[in-house]
Amino acid sequence: MGEGNRHSELATFGMGCFWCAEALFGRLRGVATVRPGYCGGHVPQPTYQQVCTGDTGHVEVVQLEFDPEVISYGVLLEIFFAMHDPTTPDRQGVDVGPQYRSAIFTHSAAQHAAATEAVDALQRGGTFRNPIVTTVEPAGEFYPAEAYHVDYYAHHRRDMYCRVAIAPMLDRLAERFEAQLVVRC
Repeated sequence: MGEGNRHSELATFGMGCFWCAEALFGRLRGVATVRPGYCGGHVPQPTYQQVCTGDTGHVEVVQLEFDPEVISYGVLLEIFFAMHDPTTPDRQGVDVGPQYRSAIFTHSAAQHAAATEAVDALQRGGTFRNPIVTTVEPAGEFYPAEAYHVDYYAHHRRDMYCRVAIAPMLDRLAERFEAQLVVRC
């Protein structure tokens, strides 16, 4: 990732459709890469079709490579919770099924502690009317999604799903987290 003392870390989030999450996190300063894929299941090398059955245990996720000197894991968590509904089990908007559950897959003890504390603080603070169902789990094997899912929004902006689901999320991101944006929404 850059030169000098900079180093990168991984973060893996499941917050519904990975097309939405990729478009959001890909606009943030300090995020070098965003890869859509699958995590948390029991089937090796799952395909999109297999994951869509809900039987593999996998979650649609994005895995970020980020520079913690530019954007902290805490800010990524704040964006994660602000940009989806962490109170709906196995659902985000029109996307329904266990592959769309809210999940944070952690890559270190520090990430696990930060994610758990974020969930606890939001619960205590009454931020959401309903209980948070987001799981915090150690990151297991990450399987990259098929090539046609990569940069989906960039290639399909005019599609109905992109206009109805992703574009409004990008508007909310720009309103709430303008200082973190590197790419205009």
